[in-house]
Order: sequence, then C-alpha cells, then structure tokens
Amino acid sequence: MSGVLPAWTTDEGTARATTLFEQTFGAAPLGVWAAPGRVNLIGEHTDYNAGLCLPIALEHRTFVAVSPRADRLVRLVSAQEQSTVREVRLDDVAPGTVEGWPAYVVGVAWALEQAGHSVVGFDVAVDSCVPYGAGLSSSAALESAVAVALDDLAGLGLGGDDAERAALAAACVRAENEIAGAPTGGMDQSTSLRATTGNAVLLDFTPGLDAVDSARHVPFDLADAGLALLVVDTRAPHALVDGQYAARRDACERAARTLGVTSLREIADMLGRSESPADELPAVLAALDDDVRPRARHVVTEIARVGTFVGLLDAGDVTEVGPVMDASHASLRDDYEVSCPELDLAVTAAREAGALGARMTGGGFGGSAIALVRATDIAAVQDAVLAAFADAGYTPPDLLVAVPAAPAGRAA
Repeated sequence: MSGVLPAWTTDEGTARATTLFEQTFGAAPLGVWAAPGRVNLIGEHTDYNAGLCLPIALEHRTFVAVSPRADRLVRLVSAQEQSTVREVRLDDVAPGTVEGWPAYVVGVAWALEQAGHSVVGFDVAVDSCVPYGAGLSSSAALESAVAVALDDLAGLGLGGDDAERAALAAACVRAENEIAGAPTGGMDQSTSLRATTGNAVLLDFTPGLDAVDSARHVPFDLADAGLALLVVDTRAPHALVDGQYAARRDACERAARTLGVTSLREIADMLGRSESPADELPAVLAALDDDVRPRARHVVTEIARVGTFVGLLDAGDVTEVGPVMDASHASLRDDYEVSCPELDLAVTAAREAGALGARMTGGGFGGSAIALVRATDIAAVQDAVLAAFADAGYTPPDLLVAVPAAPAGRAA
C-alpha cells in the first residue's frame, strides 16, 4: 500500500531538527520543542463566527531546535525551504514587513512582546512531518512549537495549565493574522496547544469565555469502537492568503451586520432553542443578499452539526456520526463553496468503499479530506481512494491514519 505517511517518533524529529541546527549554526541547540498539526472532525469556518468546532491533534508534528541569542536577531532555517538561512531583526517586525514562512516564527515573538512579555533574538532550525499545504495546520504547528520554545527559554510561564496555554494560543493567532497576513480563526493554534491524548477538544469561540469554559475534552477512542479516521491529503493547491478565505470571512461579517447581531453564533443559538430550527432558518436568513445567504446558512447549520456530533460522542454512539460528516461536506461544497474536485472525489471514493462518513477538513480550496472507517476496511478505502485519483489523472494523494495526540511541548 503506497502513499501512507507515518508520523516521526520524538527521537527522530528531535534528531532531524538538531542535525539541521548544528549543520547551519555550528553548535548544538539549547533544546528542541514540537507541536502537532490538527485535523478537524466537524465545525468548519465556525471559529471566526464565535462558533463551535471539534478538532484533534495529530501525531504528526513540527520540531524546532532553538537557542537564544544575546541580541535582537532571529536566524531561521527550515528543512522544508531548501535550508536557506533567513535573518530578521525583531525590532523590524510589524504587519507587512516579513514575507514567507519566517513570518509565522518571528510573528509569535512579536505577538508575545505586544502582550507585554520580554523576548530576545534566537536561532531556530525547523523540520516537520506535518504535510505542508494539506489543510492540517502546518502553520499553526510551527507557531505553536516556537511559542512553547520561547515560553520555556524566556521563562514566561504560559505553557503550564490550560488557561496559560489559551493565552499562548492567542499570541499565535495574532501572529498569523497580523504578521503572516492569514485571517484565520483560533481553532488551529488552540488545538495544537490545548488538545490532549485520546480526546477531541470542543472549542467554543464565544467572546469573553475563560479557558475553562472555552474548551472541553471529549473522549474519542476510535480503536475501542473498531474504527479509524483516515486522512486524505489530496495535494491539491491550498492557501489561506490568496483572498478566498478572507472573502468568506467578510461575507459572514456582512451577514451578521445585516441581521443585527455581533456574530452568526447568535443566530445558531437562537435557532437551537427552537422546536423546528430547519423550518425557521429560511425566514431568519431571508433579509440577506443572495451571495451572502448560503455562507451564513453553512455557518449556522455547521454550528448545530457540531452539537449533534458531540452529543453522539457523549452518548457513546461514535458509529452514528457519519451522516453528520456527510452533511457537513455537502454544506461546505454547496453553501460555502470551499471544496474542489479532488476533495469531492476523495469523499465520494471513501464512501463508496465503505466509509461511514466523509468530509473535507480545514479551510478548503484544496487540502485534506477525512473518512471515518471500520478498522477492518482501512486498506480497502485507502486503495479505493488511490485508484480513484489515478483514474481521474490527479496527483496521487498522501494518506495517514489520525489518532488523537498530545499538545505542543518540549521534545528534548
């Protein structure tokens, strides 16, 4: 079976980052830190609408070997970027001043300083087994790994309990939004920093919630249920800074203003108290322009789907979540229009091969799909997806089996 991407062990990832650091900077790093990518089970494009989502952290991680410097210079090298050394002075970092992947690194330092913390320059070497551009939050994994490294090196005290990690995640979100220029919500960074082994994390982005109320860990033991979660990296081009993501976010903000609410979450909550929300939704959204209405419909119904999905998990009915996943994909494809032919094909092929449910995951416009399958059907579904892509003439996808993993932390 080809195309399956294993996660690195901690020792392997540490060795890779350490070797790159030593070869580049001529000395051993002070330490190595790592952070996971994530896959979202349900709740897409809801985080920036004050909504709910339910991701898990992946075993696939980004490793950063780091040593502090006595000055304000940051020197960066990445095994994924032809090992070219980049240099950025922290005093020069501001919105619009840093291009490319270094923005995700120095942006974290900048955001921590903006929050009142003291940060010095540093040398950093990056290596990762989180698929790049796959919609599995490789950028958030990089930000989170750097965040826990800087927290340890500067003694900031933000990497301990969940409340502290929520503050660290907020700095990473600000780095991505303001320095990297990607207008994403906070799901990715919150997952990488706050997830726990064996659990999905139900994230609530209602403004003003404290850390205790904004995250709940929901058991997600697929092996015990005889199931597995297959991730299909379609390898279709995926980017969140090309304007499409921002356009969707703008449409949601326009919808909220027209409806007289601060976020679409308020509409979802209002309908959630109704005895027949599906019947009332068209009338509630009738005031919206035709181009905005389907965007709002997706967000409102997706927030409801998160609640349904979590309710099934809480009841021990994990095998029943498949139809919820299917409905989510249809909404993302038809109402939010963020799918693509490769994602649709992955979803269709997985279902026809026996998946209980399947959907695109992540921001869309390329990236990855997920399929909930019986453990005994993993090989058959993988083979069916690979065959479907070959028949369509698409680039062969990469595949991995997702297991809820641990959050960012020190590796060595």
